[in-house]
Amino acid sequence: MSPLIEARGLTRILPATVPVTLVRDVSLTIGEREFIAITGPSGSGKSSLLYLLGLLDEPTEGTLSLAGHATLGLHDEARAKLRLATIGFVFQFHFLLPEFTARENVEIPMRKLGRLSPGEMSRRATELLAAIGLADHLDKRPDQLSGGQRQRVAVARALANDPPLVLADEPTGSLDSTSSEQVFLILADLVRQRGKTVVAVTHDLDIASRVDRRIHLVDGKVVSDDCNKDKKAEPATSDAR
Repeated sequence: MSPLIEARGLTRILPATVPVTLVRDVSLTIGEREFIAITGPSGSGKSSLLYLLGLLDEPTEGTLSLAGHATLGLHDEARAKLRLATIGFVFQFHFLLPEFTARENVEIPMRKLGRLSPGEMSRRATELLAAIGLADHLDKRPDQLSGGQRQRVAVARALANDPPLVLADEPTGSLDSTSSEQVFLILADLVRQRGKTVVAVTHDLDIASRVDRRIHLVDGKVVSDDCNKDKKAEPATSDAR
């Protein structure tokens, strides 16, 4: 079975009078059912690497294979289609559309992919939100939800098209400790119970110590890639499934 992600020599340089290297010669392989933290000091290229892995940015050099598909040279429409079907995104700030309800926000990726009927999309969105404890908040708009609830809606939205890969950029960075723990356990549950691969950029060393594997960047380059032998992550409760 081919790896879910295979990167070779990924480099991203911003052209300028003095070019800025965001990611430098990164090679890594990520398999199925892995929970990975990308760590490093501010400005080390963590988010830039995540955006390359998620096909949001294109590398200056190097190659990337995603779910067995070579991505080098793909035109914009093909990249967008592969991204939509294969990857779910969770960001530090939820980016929910304020005029839509929680259920409608979760339906958006399904509408873009176009595989399901309106009724099927509504049922799937309802099931995903109920699975993470938001069954009583389906028809609330983002401004009627707490920060932790909004981030859980963002997780449900990331799962809308049942992608094998979830990429999270500081998913707990704007949350209090209780909400952070809830979101972390939901992400862990995606791996343990749903068989997803989760790659999360984080500054939180407690979270980094509780995942399967930690990739540490300095100045855009991988300086360590280690398995956590004593990880403490536990599956979330049934309400988060």
